[in-house]
Amino acid sequence: MGKVYIVGTCDTKSAELNYAKEVVVLAGADTILVDVGTLGDSAGADIRAREVAEFHPGGAAAVLGQTDRGAAVSAMAKALTAFLTSRGDIGAILGLGGTGNTALVTEAMRALPVGLPKLMVSTVASGNVAPYVGPNDLTMMYSVVDVAGLNAISRRVIGNAANAAVGMARNPIPTSSNDRPGIGMTMFGVTTPCVTQIREMLGETHEIYVFHATGVGGQSMEKLADSGLLQGVIDVTTTEVPDLLVGGVFPATTDRFGAIIRTRLPYVGSVGAVDMVNFGARETVPAPFRDRKLHVHNAQVTLMRTTPEENSRIGAFIFDRLNRMQGPVRFVLPLQGVSAIDAAGQPFHDPDADAALFSAIRAGWRDAENRRLVEIDAHINSPEFAAALVANFHEIHA
Repeated sequence: MGKVYIVGTCDTKSAELNYAKEVVVLAGADTILVDVGTLGDSAGADIRAREVAEFHPGGAAAVLGQTDRGAAVSAMAKALTAFLTSRGDIGAILGLGGTGNTALVTEAMRALPVGLPKLMVSTVASGNVAPYVGPNDLTMMYSVVDVAGLNAISRRVIGNAANAAVGMARNPIPTSSNDRPGIGMTMFGVTTPCVTQIREMLGETHEIYVFHATGVGGQSMEKLADSGLLQGVIDVTTTEVPDLLVGGVFPATTDRFGAIIRTRLPYVGSVGAVDMVNFGARETVPAPFRDRKLHVHNAQVTLMRTTPEENSRIGAFIFDRLNRMQGPVRFVLPLQGVSAIDAAGQPFHDPDADAALFSAIRAGWRDAENRRLVEIDAHINSPEFAAALVANFHEIHA
């Protein structure tokens, strides 16, 4: 089995970290204690802070000895990320700390593959943990008392966490001979009919992982791609791009499509639900948008129709990323509408706005042997369009 890496600031949490190490050793696992203190090396660590800091692109001097603690913590997080991703013997990783160390260690944990056990004992684990967890399988355990000395409570919490890390490291989940190739797919309510048809056509031969395109959904799909857990992607619903560019509540990050660029996975994509920007309840729509074309999807979600100008920017963002992809790519445009409410007679039907989107993608598209732009004169939720996506996927995915 791999080793249990225990990570923390030995300059302030030495007793707690060494106690965790004792529990891991008592449980029969190999362990490595990694110091990420920014004040300099402390005794007792297997990997000293300076050794970690040297993994920073600017060297140890960019991390240690800084007077600005926030800058030092951010720099150490970058160094720890590089250090951990270079290791091949991690069975599980356990972090301990308060706000600063939680931010530092979880940043590095998020760079590790999905499936590798990651456990963070933290003073902030009972609050909003989304910034620490992101789209990853990172477990947060509330420390109950501060990580500030050992006592009857902290020993039990830290001991349980240490034993949990050992259990995960010693019992890796085996792959099954029945596992089918995994495909990531993005979906929204307004593209559900399309995705459902694709699932019916591919479900007997592939594992279909569907991600709700709510910002973190796209990130989670791409995290699986980066983790080597997908064999292809059918990215029907790229609605997180409008929210990023216009200011909705379900935004992509600027790294949207980045995993496909990095991994060169077979990729079939489309422009599902890019006719809309998402907001919360009607009264939460920002003042500059209140006179726009709005549609109340439900009590908690209000949609705003994208304009031709916005669609041109959306198209530019998409083709810029597509043109960087070196793996097999098919991008398929549904010329009769991109969502359930962008069909003839529906509230967001706007041929001019759709035309601006399609024109921008056509204008920016760079032909290459591995990439093809496909246009289908059908609505995104039609059987013809779903069949076209599947046919293109079969063409590029052996």
